[in-house]
Amino acid sequence: MELQQNLDLVFDVDAVLRGQGAVPSILRARSPALVNVAEAAMQEGTSLLNPKVVYQEFAVAGLRHERILLKGGQYLESKLLVQHLAAAKTLCIVLCTIGEALEERVSRIWESNMVYALALDGVGSAAVEALANAACQYFEKQAADKWLQASIPFSPGMVDWSVAEGQPQLFRLLGEAGSVVRLTSSYIMVPRKSLTMIMGIGAEMKSAGRACDYCALRETCRYQDHYAVNRPLA
Repeated sequence: MELQQNLDLVFDVDAVLRGQGAVPSILRARSPALVNVAEAAMQEGTSLLNPKVVYQEFAVAGLRHERILLKGGQYLESKLLVQHLAAAKTLCIVLCTIGEALEERVSRIWESNMVYALALDGVGSAAVEALANAACQYFEKQAADKWLQASIPFSPGMVDWSVAEGQPQLFRLLGEAGSVVRLTSSYIMVPRKSLTMIMGIGAEMKSAGRACDYCALRETCRYQDHYAVNRPLA
């Protein structure tokens, strides 16, 4: 089902720069002109966003080896999820996307203005992360209102849960709701500025920790200081 709640996408120019793979403090010192480009791209890019969040909730029936069994006969197979979501009574499968318009704009101008196109692409990365953060906060509040707790979000591509293993499972569980995004045979989401995640909800769930702790890039990521104080996502 589609989340009808209007979610605030909170991000700034530094997030856009990180979305381009840059370190904001270094870029501001060395190339202020590129920061100006990012600011211009943010102004245009926000008008091209069509954010959507779709989700499905499943009651947990039990555990078996590396599988979480769901009521209705379906299951999720993942060593990572069994380890961290064993206490969940409900699983919430979430898909976030900002739509196609921004990516189409990037494609149109790529050859003629690559610098600006890269900045627009950074806007897309920052926006989908902000959307996913807002969705997490929404589901956390929904859980808290029922005196329950929500886990941190887990996404395919984390340690012990590859994209090839995780994405087909999540799209299978999303069913028709997931049709707002297409998953290719090589497990790439289209539109690319999309993100899938799963959260466990229950009375004994633990929300401590960071998604960064389970990221395959955690040893080399340049942004861990940022995510140490901000809501993390894979």
